[in-house]
Amino acid sequence: MFSGKSEELIRRLRRAVIARKRVQVFKPAIDDRYSISEIVTHADVRMRSEPVNGAGEILAKLDWRTQVVGVDESNFFGPELVAVANQLADGGKQVIIAGLDTDFMGRPFTPMPDLLAVAESITKTLAICMRCGAPAKHTQRLVGSDELIMVGADGAYEARCRRCFEPGVPKQEVLNFGLVTSGGANESKK
Repeated sequence: MFSGKSEELIRRLRRAVIARKRVQVFKPAIDDRYSISEIVTHADVRMRSEPVNGAGEILAKLDWRTQVVGVDESNFFGPELVAVANQLADGGKQVIIAGLDTDFMGRPFTPMPDLLAVAESITKTLAICMRCGAPAKHTQRLVGSDELIMVGADGAYEARCRRCFEPGVPKQEVLNFGLVTSGGANESKK
């Protein structure tokens, strides 16, 4: 997050429009943080897009004349996106996909590893660590949740470098606070 992935996607798609290519852009319907029908960057750069509930819906909504297909937030689509992207590319479409490559635990985030394996070219963008200012490749979740997919707005995530990243923090666990008794000693609540 915060590395400019969506900005780079929009930049490439705008270049395709300038080149007079037919462009269609898709985003997951689940990502309605800033707009339902636009890709929106953290800097409020916007591009019209079509919300879809799954990767298969991209094929259903695709205009046969489209030459360039853009997909934002690939990490919300799951493994089906790989087959869809391959089908589009095999059909002569230029496919440009943006998304996180690791999840909040620092693990490879499906479907990105498989998309990287079949891509003709890859651009990795890095954010700036919010703790130390170093290049940041990780997304630190700041709110408690064990859910893999959690659409978050401001305050839910921040960029972290390898050194400052804490996988799985904050943890969702019950804290055992000591109770102060009348004698002033701490006792654990059972």
